[in-house]
Amino acid sequence: MTVAAKDFLAGQFEASRPRLTSVAYRMLGSRSEAEDAVQEVWLRLQRADADAIGNVGGWLTTVVARLCLDMLRARKARREDSFEAMQEDGPLASMADAGAGPEDEIAMADSVGLAMLTVLETLAPAERVAFVLHDMFAVPFEEIAPAIGRSQDAARQLASRARRRVQGARPDGHVDAGRRREIVDAFLAASRGGDLTALLALLDPDVVLRGDAATLRLGTPPEIRGAGPVAEFFNGRAQAARPALVDGNIDVAVVPGGRLLLVLRLEIAGGRIAAINAVAARDDLGRLDVALLDG
Repeated sequence: MTVAAKDFLAGQFEASRPRLTSVAYRMLGSRSEAEDAVQEVWLRLQRADADAIGNVGGWLTTVVARLCLDMLRARKARREDSFEAMQEDGPLASMADAGAGPEDEIAMADSVGLAMLTVLETLAPAERVAFVLHDMFAVPFEEIAPAIGRSQDAARQLASRARRRVQGARPDGHVDAGRRREIVDAFLAASRGGDLTALLALLDPDVVLRGDAATLRLGTPPEIRGAGPVAEFFNGRAQAARPALVDGNIDVAVVPGGRLLLVLRLEIAGGRIAAINAVAARDDLGRLDVALLDG
C-alpha cells in the first residue's frame, strides 16, 4: 500500500472514529469494549487492501458491527460471569465512573440514555446489531445483512422484532425503565439508610411482600401487608442488595459476598411499589437471567 493510500485510509478512519465509537457503544453498552472494538477496526484497516475497499465508511461500519456481534455473542456465552462484568464495566458503571472523561463520551451517554441501554441489554445479539444499525444509524439492510450473516429479509425481521420489544419495553405497563431505575435506587437508599419516611413514600399503602418457601430460612415471613409493616421490615436492611437486570426488568438482587442469595421482583404502579415478590429457591433463581447494575 502506498504512503498516499495509507494516509487516505487513516484520514477516513479518524473522520469516522466518533461515529464508529457511538455505534459500538450503543451495541455494547461499555466504554472500554467500544474503544477496543474501534481499535481493532483500525488494525484490520491497516491490513486491508485499499484498492478492494470501495466505500470506506461502509466498510468500517460493517467491520465494527461484526466485531460487536462477536463480542455480544461471547458475552452471552459467558453469562455466568455477568455479575463481575456489569459491576466493573457495564453501561451504568461506565457512565457513573467519575474518571471516565471525554466530553464526547458524556454526550454519547446522554444521547443513548440509561433506559435505552437497559432495554438494549435484553435483545439477542443479532437483534441488537440490526436494530442499532438500522434505526439509530440508518444503515440499509443490504449492508446490515452481511454484517450479521443473515439475508436482507431476516435482517429486516430482526430489526422489526427488536423495535417492537424496545417500543413495548414498559415494565409492569406503568413505568418506563428510567423511572423504574429511579424508584429502585430510592428504595435501596432508603432501606440501607434506615429512612422510614422515605420508604413509606415509595410504598403503595396496600403493598404486599411475599416470599417463597426458601425465604423463610432467611428470616422473611411468607407475607407482609401494608406500607407500615413492609417499611419496618426493610428499614435498615438492603446492605447487600443491588439493582439488577432480571429477565429484562430492573429489580433487586441480594448478593452478600458476591453470591446471589435472593431476588426481589417489584411490581410498580402509579409511581409506587405495589408488590415485592422475594425469590430465594435455588431452582427458581437458576432460571432467572440476572445481571447486576451499578449502584
